Amino acid sequence: MSASYPPEPWRLRGQMYVSLWSVPRAQLPPLPPAVRPLTLAGRALVGTAWVDYGPGGVLEYRELLSAVLVRRAARPLVTITDIWVDSPASRDGGRELWGIPKELADLTLPAPRAGGPRAGSDVARAASYGAVIAEARLSVGARLPGRWPARFSVAQMLGDRIAVTPVRSRAHVQRATASWHAAPDGPLAYLAGRQPLVTLALPDFRLRFGRSPAS
Repeated sequence: MSASYPPEPWRLRGQMYVSLWSVPRAQLPPLPPAVRPLTLAGRALVGTAWVDYGPGGVLEYRELLSAVLVRRAARPLVTITDIWVDSPASRDGGRELWGIPKELADLTLPAPRAGGPRAGSDVARAASYGAVIAEARLSVGARLPGRWPARFSVAQMLGDRIAVTPVRSRAHVQRATASWHAAPDGPLAYLAGRQPLVTLALPDFRLRFGRSPAS
């Protein structure tokens, strides 16, 4: 294992903007052979996230990802198809521990604020070698009561096998909107010309990615 990244599980915290999309199955990016997209009327559910992992976690970095809701037999899972980070340690750890296809990019995200995102509009941007991958104008609204838990598992190809990794998180949730522009000739071309169905801001999430050594 490389010494440049921490062992699993990674405990991370920060702020995140999550959007859900409806994409025709025929336009999805490639998926691992062991999984199939979950579809309704020929359309799949895609999730995107702009993430700023901040102080208090094992790593601090920024991220843009796109993932597809899939199934393996009857089990629902998530497969990350496209992901960019601005940390070599995150890139190497994601690839070597879990088979997540992380690439490096320049990422600009809204600056963290005390109490999390506030009403107003901010721009998030990801670019690689000077070419824009995607931009989004993000606006947040009212916070929902309570802290919301989430549990799911991520399925990726790790070498010649499928690796299924548990993810656990808890966060406050704010209503939000996102106006996206994905480069039509870029890696997120399947989102070009589309807008998300719904967007939420998670202003102070805590997340555990991976298994503990005893599990």
